[in-house]
Amino acid sequence: MQTIERGDRADLAADCARCVGLCCVALAFARSSEFAFDKAAGEPCVNLDDDHRCRIHPELRERGFSGCTVFDCFGAGQQVTQHTFDGGDWRERPELRGEMFAVFPIMRQLHELLWYIDEAARMPAATALRPQLDAARDEVALVADAPADRILGVDVDDLRAPVAELLRIASRLTREANAPATVPDRRISPGADLLGAKLAGRDLRGAELRGALLIAADLSGADLSFAELIGADLRDANIAGADLRTAIYLTQVQVNASRGDARTLLPEGLLRPSHWRD
Repeated sequence: MQTIERGDRADLAADCARCVGLCCVALAFARSSEFAFDKAAGEPCVNLDDDHRCRIHPELRERGFSGCTVFDCFGAGQQVTQHTFDGGDWRERPELRGEMFAVFPIMRQLHELLWYIDEAARMPAATALRPQLDAARDEVALVADAPADRILGVDVDDLRAPVAELLRIASRLTREANAPATVPDRRISPGADLLGAKLAGRDLRGAELRGALLIAADLSGADLSFAELIGADLRDANIAGADLRTAIYLTQVQVNASRGDARTLLPEGLLRPSHWRD
């Protein structure tokens, strides 16, 4: 069995100390089970202090802001702050507000693409795709490193389409090389509606769960080795004791949104959320 090598990817991980609270200002959220009140895009959250830190960060879930705990900018915050705007602060330089807040959500999409490309490039079974993946990374990185006006003019969908095809091929090659043939289950397919599905203890090795709706699904004790989970909605999914060490395209956002425990096995580089049970 091959393993997916995952090393340090600091540039694609959030570093709030090098950001100016962009996710707490630039983005909008609506009052719901995940947010305690409405906030418009460009409006600073009332919980943001003068140093661009969250006043209630240790208590976000208890205070009704579970949506904040699952967000990940993939390093877009520090890229926009330190590179695109050369360390500019929207509080000290109000003229930056509009452009900075408009660039941030686009940058997040670009950095998410870079994260997925990097993940695919680390798959031994997809070595033949490396030149194409490297070229795709260079193209996306060129935009991410560009001035604000260039970023604002980019069509992210045009960048994403060819990358998505490469990601699918890399996943298929990796699953074929590592996952044994299993008895087909018609429910297990890309985009499947598995809301609340009872899949505890299931052998889901190599399952293609791309874009699957797994909200509140019971995946406790399931073996998800080399299962593809890109775009899968794992909100409130029970992954206690599940094996996700080699899950394909699993992100920190998905991990944060799920419910695991000390027995849950995660890929190297993904962190165990503090709200999980011991």
